[in-house]
Amino acid sequence: MDVNSEVTLTGTLICTTEDEAARVRTALDTHITLTRGEAGCLSFEVTQSEDPMIWSVSERFIDAAAFEAHQARAGASDWAIQTKGIARDYKVSGL
Repeated sequence: MDVNSEVTLTGTLICTTEDEAARVRTALDTHITLTRGEAGCLSFEVTQSEDPMIWSVSERFIDAAAFEAHQARAGASDWAIQTKGIARDYKVSGL
């Protein structure tokens, strides 16, 4: 595998209300399971920080096609519906 072809995403998901945080908690396990099962997903971690309103996000995909397929699937999922409008501060490398 060519390491240079990997796509990574790192950053934070930042809730501003308890309702937003509750929606993340409700939808997160399914989102993680589905993402880790995707072809080309090398790793996918979403962990709550010490601040209960902030989650750290770390994703690694084998290449741009796998990352883009993930974005399309996630964008049409319950996760997208439940987390719509929640702030994200992400950095993507490898595209």
